[in-house]
Amino acid sequence: MRSVRTQRFAGLLLAGVLALSVAPTTAASSKAFHLDLGSRGDYVAQTNLVQCVGASMQMMLNMIGTRDDRSARTQLRLQKLARAWSWPSRNGRIRQGASVRGWATGLTMMGGGPYRVVGADSIGEAMLLAARSMRKTGRPVGLLVWRGRHAWVMSGFKATRDPLVRGAKVTSAIVEDPLYPYGGSSAWGRSPRPGEALSVSTLGKQFVRRRQSTLNPLLSGKWVIVMPFDIDQKTLRLQ
Repeated sequence: MRSVRTQRFAGLLLAGVLALSVAPTTAASSKAFHLDLGSRGDYVAQTNLVQCVGASMQMMLNMIGTRDDRSARTQLRLQKLARAWSWPSRNGRIRQGASVRGWATGLTMMGGGPYRVVGADSIGEAMLLAARSMRKTGRPVGLLVWRGRHAWVMSGFKATRDPLVRGAKVTSAIVEDPLYPYGGSSAWGRSPRPGEALSVSTLGKQFVRRRQSTLNPLLSGKWVIVMPFDIDQKTLRLQ
């Protein structure tokens, strides 16, 4: 993967609200667009079967920061932080994993944010929201996969054109699965290699609608992402 740090994207940050005024298509902006925020050293495997959020947070902070921390101690600390800010579990028991709410809150508290949780009505909408937020902030996105049971990182994407331009369509997502190489299953398919670009159709075999839930009905049946945004920006609307 091509290493691109947040500092190098300072010139890409745009002022104003995230409700985009999309620029007209030009010959230059209609060219295929590729963005990858990750490097090989950013990847971290989860240390047990429940710490996918902690490992994903660790990878995302590695991509945002200037040095990589792959220690088990840091991963456990991030997992505990995310769990402390998580919703109750569906059965009321103490949760071992962490929710997307804890994921977004933890990243923000650790200086990687601000982040928020967003539910989209289709995978195409989710991918475009993710791509636009990455394009504007230079920070990675979290993906809630396996109907809400697992966490991946989206460190980049390929699109038909700059996602800030009207008519852009994301064609593939560059992802990191903290369970690699052991995350594959007959139900969900193989675990992608760190930094592998998956077509949207291939991604859609694992990044699917979140299961129905009364605890958080706003995210029920949605494609859920943990999305970066600028502090003075409120909402990202598709044009």
